[in-house]
Amino acid sequence: MRMKTWLGSVSLALVVGGGSALAADQIAIGHLADYSGATSDVGTPYGQAVADTFAWVNKNGGIGGKQVALDTNDYGYQVPRAVALYKKWSAADGKVAAIMGWGTADTEALTGFLAQDKIPDISGSYAAALTDPEGASGKAKPAPYNFFYGPSYSDSMRAMLNWAAEDWRAKGKPGKPKFVHMGANHPYPNAPKAAGEALATELGFEVLPPIVFALTPGDYSAQCLSVKSSGANYAYLGNTAASNISVLKACKTAGADVQFLGNVWGMDENAAKTAGDAADGVVFPLRTAVAWGGDAPGMKTVTEISKMSDPTGRVYRPVHYVAAVCSAMYMKEAIDWAAKNGGATGENVAKGFYQKKDWVPAGLEGVCSPSTWTEKDHRGTLKVDLYRAKVSGATEGDLNDLMGKGTIKLEKIKTVELPRKAEWLGW
Repeated sequence: MRMKTWLGSVSLALVVGGGSALAADQIAIGHLADYSGATSDVGTPYGQAVADTFAWVNKNGGIGGKQVALDTNDYGYQVPRAVALYKKWSAADGKVAAIMGWGTADTEALTGFLAQDKIPDISGSYAAALTDPEGASGKAKPAPYNFFYGPSYSDSMRAMLNWAAEDWRAKGKPGKPKFVHMGANHPYPNAPKAAGEALATELGFEVLPPIVFALTPGDYSAQCLSVKSSGANYAYLGNTAASNISVLKACKTAGADVQFLGNVWGMDENAAKTAGDAADGVVFPLRTAVAWGGDAPGMKTVTEISKMSDPTGRVYRPVHYVAAVCSAMYMKEAIDWAAKNGGATGENVAKGFYQKKDWVPAGLEGVCSPSTWTEKDHRGTLKVDLYRAKVSGATEGDLNDLMGKGTIKLEKIKTVELPRKAEWLGW
């Protein structure tokens, strides 16, 4: 499936053609979305939020008086398709001002090209390798045009491991707690593996051999029997929610007594609904200060953005939708700065990300966590808010009702402020 979304008032042919005189009146943004691939369970709400946000931006005057031409493509989580789309977006006759990216494998494959062509990409990948703009750490290649909103996968894992060490002590358990990394043998689940295992060892955990399971749902009974027989106390789930649900259910059936730690894409409200009581107790990081319907002034803006694809206002939007609104609005404001300071070129848009400290996009107060990017450090935040999924009953029925009744809850348990260690940059 290939989708193009033109969110302005001019016909698609005029915008995508690139040869029209009207193209100068538009700001072109490439948008990689996974609506059909291995991460489509979380890619669909995230991609919809990006499309809704720029539709709302256009409805409210665009950026610098220009409409945004968002070229949305479902690339099915396939790196070759992402590279092919990038070639189109970087061509001289239709070069985009920026890209709203997605996966780790494709984002890392494009990093060198982005730097060469000076096109900023705010991705759905939070791999720490993307946070070192100069390559100064020696742990990753320079990524001067890569950005993302929220803590890196590595920093989120570090925060959860700090919590787990405290949890173990609070329970008065004897001996060393055992930690295991679980996920597909793929750049995304593996991105924080070495960093997490290093800190786990430092914190006094016994680190067990990793357990591999695919990015797609399946029968993971064997993996759960391995978890049980190993005596693992804390297990990191590195995949997206769809396959994690299979693991949670299988491990509950197997009777594995383990505290699961989900990555940022590994648990959400829909996953809790599908997994039911197997999801109860999963700890995971939240990128935004509140979830859908939370008490924050900026939730009014998020609700208005949501109405671009849901005029009824009745659809419950999971955590990934809200985070994507923040990501898109950071990009919008960076482009807005560029438009006022030499024009909306990729090079200027990248500079736009460096103009504010503790930055929250206008209208999203209390929703987006304050972020700061500098030319030497693209770790936008080192604050990690940890939540626990709570499931207290049957989860059939409408998600709005289940959340409203409190059958499913996202319960905040801790905020971890990590130190900005130089040795953790890019890792």
